[in-house]
Amino acid sequence: MKTISIQTIFTSRPLLLTLFFGLALGINSCDSFVEVELPKAQLTSVTVFQDVATANAALSDIYSKIRDRGLLTGTAYGISNQLGNYADELTSYGAPADPTLDFYKNSLLPSNTAVASFWSTTYNQIYAANAIIEGVQASTALSADDKKHLEGEALFIRALLHFYLVNLFGDIPYITTTDYRSNSVVNRMPTDEVYVNIIGDLEASANQLPEEYTNSYRIRPNKYVAKALLARAFLYQGKWAEAANAASAVLNNTGSYVWEEDIDNVFLKERKSTIWQLMPAASGKNTDEAATFIFYSGPPPLVALSEDLVNSFDSNDLRKSHWIANVTDGTSTWHHAHKYKEFSFTASSREYSIVLRLAEQYLIRAEARAKQGDLSGAKEDLNKIRLRAGLAETIAVSQQQIIEAIGQERRWEFFTEYGHRFFDLKRSATINNTLTGLKPGWDSTDVLFPLPQTELATNPNLRPQNPGY
Repeated sequence: MKTISIQTIFTSRPLLLTLFFGLALGINSCDSFVEVELPKAQLTSVTVFQDVATANAALSDIYSKIRDRGLLTGTAYGISNQLGNYADELTSYGAPADPTLDFYKNSLLPSNTAVASFWSTTYNQIYAANAIIEGVQASTALSADDKKHLEGEALFIRALLHFYLVNLFGDIPYITTTDYRSNSVVNRMPTDEVYVNIIGDLEASANQLPEEYTNSYRIRPNKYVAKALLARAFLYQGKWAEAANAASAVLNNTGSYVWEEDIDNVFLKERKSTIWQLMPAASGKNTDEAATFIFYSGPPPLVALSEDLVNSFDSNDLRKSHWIANVTDGTSTWHHAHKYKEFSFTASSREYSIVLRLAEQYLIRAEARAKQGDLSGAKEDLNKIRLRAGLAETIAVSQQQIIEAIGQERRWEFFTEYGHRFFDLKRSATINNTLTGLKPGWDSTDVLFPLPQTELATNPNLRPQNPGY
């Protein structure tokens, strides 16, 4: 696949590539911005946005960076692993120097390099999305339709990344420009205002993106990808009617999205229950998630599923028997996530990293319906998930029972997927009751990560530090 580093977007004159986060940008992802002369062999911004193919290649480069580094990477450094440890999904078996241990022990500090990397890498990717938006808007060569499409994707990326940042750090800056001067002194924005911006970007993205995917593997967003994330954003904001409507827009598009009844097929790359996924870096490579979570002998080299999670499943739940694998040394038994099953290279890639899938939309709509008093509709959506898992329909009756049943179903359905469990515990205000005692290091202020110490030193306007740090 042809890609162009986002550094090629800039002109060939010397540039002070400085963001207030001291981020890395460019091919080598260096640790800080410096004054650089753009190599003559690289394309200038004028060239990039003269042609839709090169503009698309620059955009594709951002997706590859999202896949490989930062919050959404499937490696051990991404939130699927780290938030699984931070909450109650995973048990860490790493060496004392393993950065995962600070997440598992709930002992993060402002000096933690993994937290600093989450912040800096994600804002780097946001900066790159903003560079796409500005380059597309300034282009006089791209067609109107191409400009709408490219900008729509970049708006989706910007909203997606801010969504995860605000749920980890609370009040954050919402960055919409590549102007380093203004970015270097930016203030944090209240969480509710961040969500206004997220929702605004997603609504604009949905309006600009086409209904069809640009390829069969769903690795680039379309209108319904933006609506799927919009449904989640509305849910997190308690906008129940809007959340239900956005989820319904996705679920009602039965021409593109088809419920997968076979639980063993859900995480294969060509499933029509997938809304959006990230393609591996090379042909024949499969997911980093499989490489992170699968192990074949004990004790585990990195992490295993927590006994609390494994024991919470009904014995008849197909997710327990099909999405969890057991490893024993004859004396002890450990469990690992087995949603993705291809640990190694295959003749052609069989599994991509699924970021958004249909099951979430059903459970979003179920919760939104229950909150509005549509209990029968909520149970219908909830039972869609339960029946595929081989379970009987829910016995929940009251509104509160149904909401609690949905929360439990989300735990079983989305374990080790991009921090769903941690975020669900936070937004339902059940996190302290759930993790206190279960996680010896848990403190109520751990609902937010610390702001990186280096960022507070660079830009005092980001202060105050989050409580507890």
